[in-house]
Amino acid sequence: MNFRTFLRHIKESFKSIGRNGWMTFASVSAVTVTLSLVGVFVVIMMNLNNFASSIESDVEVRVHVDRTATEEQRIQLESNLEKLGEVDSIIFSPKEDELNNLIENMGDQGSAFELFEQDNPLNDVYIIKTYRPDDVAKVAEEAGKMDYVETVKYGQGFVEQMFKIVATSRNVGIVLIAALLFTAMFLISNTIKITIFARRREIEIMRLVGATNGFIRWPFFLEGLWLGIMGSIIPIGIIAIGYKFLNDNFATGLTIEYMNLLPYNPFIIQVSLLIVLFGALIGIWGSLMSVRKFLKI
Repeated sequence: MNFRTFLRHIKESFKSIGRNGWMTFASVSAVTVTLSLVGVFVVIMMNLNNFASSIESDVEVRVHVDRTATEEQRIQLESNLEKLGEVDSIIFSPKEDELNNLIENMGDQGSAFELFEQDNPLNDVYIIKTYRPDDVAKVAEEAGKMDYVETVKYGQGFVEQMFKIVATSRNVGIVLIAALLFTAMFLISNTIKITIFARRREIEIMRLVGATNGFIRWPFFLEGLWLGIMGSIIPIGIIAIGYKFLNDNFATGLTIEYMNLLPYNPFIIQVSLLIVLFGALIGIWGSLMSVRKFLKI
């Protein structure tokens, strides 16, 4: 196919869009609504993944050494912890550092704990990071059985619950996005079907004079592409303005640990490109479904 023929196909696809004005409007409107919902879910899921990654990277096991343990026994405990296959790193935090961290984290009220500097009641702590967040509970359980260990803490209950919530949210989000995209493909497919039906006599004549299947197929293929892209324009604007508002008015006042929105740039550019890609793909796929089924080519 030469460039001139390709330009003709583009021209024909735009003519078809204009010829089926109300159906085009209905399809683009439906795709706009669908992609707006898809965009919202994508934004939520990507921020949810960021939230999950923040939790996963910060999950740690804190092994509190028995206060009666000698230096030699503490070193023996460290050696035993290092032998655990799931352990990525171990950091020793002496009780003096633990007290200083407590004083610092308590802010103005921390000065009350300075009285304990001479007789520190806290434990030496081993801070363990695992290769995989899912191994935290296993490492904590095994560490708790070792000698010279007083307690083991890792946010038991909270960590498992958060991982479960995040995994469920991801799965639900993927299913909803897939369902919405399928709906948009169906709507575009119906628009192309109506176009094919309206031009069936013209298509028969084109076949009689020797037009190839590809020559007949291309205008419908491009029409679906334009419908999908046109339907992505408004959702991009809605998502960009909405996310900008959230970043300016919500993210700055958010003080909950881990709950940080992804920065506006380049995140919104990535989401916009993704919405355009979704629009183009559902448009192309919707047109291909109609062409294959109703043109029998």
